[in-house]
Amino acid sequence: MAPAQAEYPDRPLRLIVPFAPGGGADLTARLVAEPLGKILGQPVVVENKPGAGGTIGATQVARAAPDGYTLLYTTPGPQITNPYLMKSLPYDPQKDLVPVSKLAVVPSVLVAGKTLPVASVRELVAYAKGHPHEVRFASAGIGASSHLAGELFKAMAGIEIDHVPYPGTGAALRDVLGGTVEIAIDSVAVYLPHIQSGAVKALGVTTPQSLPMLPGVPPIADDLAGFDASPVNYLTVPAGTPAAVIDKLNAAVAQVLAQPGLQRRMIDVGLLPESSTPQEMAAIVQREAAKWKQVIEVSGARLE
Repeated sequence: MAPAQAEYPDRPLRLIVPFAPGGGADLTARLVAEPLGKILGQPVVVENKPGAGGTIGATQVARAAPDGYTLLYTTPGPQITNPYLMKSLPYDPQKDLVPVSKLAVVPSVLVAGKTLPVASVRELVAYAKGHPHEVRFASAGIGASSHLAGELFKAMAGIEIDHVPYPGTGAALRDVLGGTVEIAIDSVAVYLPHIQSGAVKALGVTTPQSLPMLPGVPPIADDLAGFDASPVNYLTVPAGTPAAVIDKLNAAVAQVLAQPGLQRRMIDVGLLPESSTPQEMAAIVQREAAKWKQVIEVSGARLE
């Protein structure tokens, strides 16, 4: 008689974050991991595997046993943008990782330094058209969401603004606050305290709707119809993971994100908690990949 199969999960799970500790992805992963472990009945241990724009951690998960014990905290890089920013990847982004659920939308905000004489998206576009190449936008590096959002804004507005890449969000933030660079489009979490203090002006948010944490700041889409540049964060597992395991993880994530306390904590740090079915998340990946492929090709952005 065959031994009874242990019910999943019967040991701790690993949640791989493909970035260094202390960043936005790491923070969100840790917010979610503890309540997820309580629902599953096993600890969910966060492990940071930074490097190569998220591909080192993604590769580790793509090559892990497809048993539901190794999860990837997935940002746009591993499946949506890196395939077009890099010549090659050590895994197949569409085939080797399968979605479990959406976790959060990470809204960004278009900010301008105090000395730029604009107070709205419309005024910024008009100013940039009258002063080509005089307005520069800061990003956290080539291929970062803050870079690609700026390229999308530039293309949709039909303006000539110049990209200034930095080695991370902190360096970009410093120069926007200091007036060295005129504008940036980066996460609400990064700029919220500086908007509240009056150090920078919030011109518009990257979501199609206004945000609870920035009341009164309109969507960029009000002036540039269809503009949407808010990275989605989600969970993936290795291809071949049993459907029953994915379904159990998906149901647990939905329970976690329905908790009012967690929702408040996520909103407080600039995130919009949202769950989805695996199929809905897969459709989002396809749609976002098609959009950002076009932006990357037009901008010529490349990561070596």
